[in-house]
Amino acid sequence: MAVGEARSTKLRATPAVPEADQRALALGNAEFALTLHRKLVESQRGNLVFSPVSISTALAMTYAGALGETEAQMRAALRFTLPQGRLHAAMNHLDQQLATRGEGTRGADGKAFRLRIVNAIWSQKGFTMLPAYLEVLAESYGAGVKLLDFIAAPEAARRTINRWVEDRTEKRIKDLLPAGSVGGRTSLVLTNAVYFNAAWRLPFSKNTTNGPFHRADGSTVSVPMMRKEGRFKAVATADYAAVVLPYEDQRLSMLIVVPETGRLAAVEAALDGAKLVGIDATLTKQRVILGVPRFRFEMPIDLKPALSALGMPVAFSSAADFSGIDGTWRNYIGAVLHKAFIEVAETGTEAAAATAVVMVRVSLPTGLQITADRPFLFFLRDEPTGAVLFLGRVMDPS
Repeated sequence: MAVGEARSTKLRATPAVPEADQRALALGNAEFALTLHRKLVESQRGNLVFSPVSISTALAMTYAGALGETEAQMRAALRFTLPQGRLHAAMNHLDQQLATRGEGTRGADGKAFRLRIVNAIWSQKGFTMLPAYLEVLAESYGAGVKLLDFIAAPEAARRTINRWVEDRTEKRIKDLLPAGSVGGRTSLVLTNAVYFNAAWRLPFSKNTTNGPFHRADGSTVSVPMMRKEGRFKAVATADYAAVVLPYEDQRLSMLIVVPETGRLAAVEAALDGAKLVGIDATLTKQRVILGVPRFRFEMPIDLKPALSALGMPVAFSSAADFSGIDGTWRNYIGAVLHKAFIEVAETGTEAAAATAVVMVRVSLPTGLQITADRPFLFFLRDEPTGAVLFLGRVMDPS
């Protein structure tokens, strides 16, 4: 379908963001990522993957129009500790820093490295937004507003958004918006898509053989276990072993945390932003003999229950105040839909994710031996900024 566009005359800014604001954003985003992880595993007992960067970005664009109690609840739940203007400038700075990663390096598929983070806003034709809100979208998120007709052609609108997501995630994220997720009451859909494809600095051996993986319930499954030896930043404690696997651009890495048998729940419960920083502080470069299962999985997540439980229920109710978007109290969040994919193999990592915030009108992720042969956590991170791009756990790689 033909898609019109409305956007601010403002161009994307290149802000000078103080280091203190960069650190505050990184710590807040990490706190949100780990808090959301703990909430999701309450109902998701198996494998899990999601993109904190994608979710935080899509919700930050929504938060730009929140006022009153809605703003206060979202600020607390999302761990946004900076004032609105500084938050959006810091988000913009983070995005532009991530855009510089990987130049001249390879992807897991042997092609060029890719880290793509893009935003788009989709509006019902005739839905008028305030100029100040459009300026935030343009200056801090590089996003214009694409015009669709959710009232007369909801299925065509849904397919258009899904096709945009699919194209920008190299077809890894399909059908982000399920049938029936948009319709006559939809006023706005805010989307973010992330695609990552990077080669390890030191690939795993090509001679992968099967090995045992011990599930949390005590059963064992045979899985392809990748192996490599080298000097890595690593640590072993009474509760867990941890190792950092750098990609060719060593500013990007995957931190793998392998809790001791029976300690997964305790380690997950104790992990917060400060603890994650604490793990980093204990890592030392040492020889590691490493075993990690090859794994690949994807999953959709309806984030509304978790986000409501984290303390922002009013945003999902008719009492929500998003008058900073269009000057009225007529809109609230109907759904926050997320989908993520990850594949970790001998050559590197491919990962993709997308988030959609659907606004509706009121009716009206010899040396120390670390073998991930039991449930473990993974954090795909950009080390200079502290951004957690993907977070999850592997309960059964088979």
